[in-house]
Amino acid sequence: MTTHDGGGRRARAGRTRTRGRRFLRWTIGAAVAIATAVVATWIAPRVTAQAAPSPEDVAAGLRIFRQKGDCQACHGWAGDGRKMDSQMPDGANLRTTKLTREKLIVAIKCGVPGKGMPAFDRLAYSDGRCYGLKQADLQRTNLTMPDPAATLQAREIDLVTDFLFAKVVGQGPMDHAKCVEFWGSAVAACAEFPK
Repeated sequence: MTTHDGGGRRARAGRTRTRGRRFLRWTIGAAVAIATAVVATWIAPRVTAQAAPSPEDVAAGLRIFRQKGDCQACHGWAGDGRKMDSQMPDGANLRTTKLTREKLIVAIKCGVPGKGMPAFDRLAYSDGRCYGLKQADLQRTNLTMPDPAATLQAREIDLVTDFLFAKVVGQGPMDHAKCVEFWGSAVAACAEFPK
């Protein structure tokens, strides 16, 4: 009668455990690689879009700034704070603003309570999404907000922000060349700037 000490079974079990560990490491590595690729694919277009908006997006943002949002009524057509309507509140000089893109988006969505900047997000003070305040909080503290010319969708706010960062924010004072570029031709408004 031959006795087996189980060494063969232990060796096979060891090889099986080693293969199982290798398979587990490979599976985890593959899962991490796939997750990284998915996240990179999801994030990359947003980063690219923020870094360099298309000329079409900039033009759409300009149209919203000038027409639907009527931002020029308070901020001036050049975004320099020289308002076009004396009945409107004084708007900030957006050419010299230090706001980041994210903070400017919040200012457009939520307005600035008590400062004359309207909230362009239709639900701005309905649920605490803006500065943690609701309409009742604004009323209780006597902070007034003017009505916007129109409410804007999130994509429209992004387009206005794209336009502002491409053509206004950090671009220095308006001059004749910038005026012609802004309007697409030497319109009457550009006459005030020397050539």
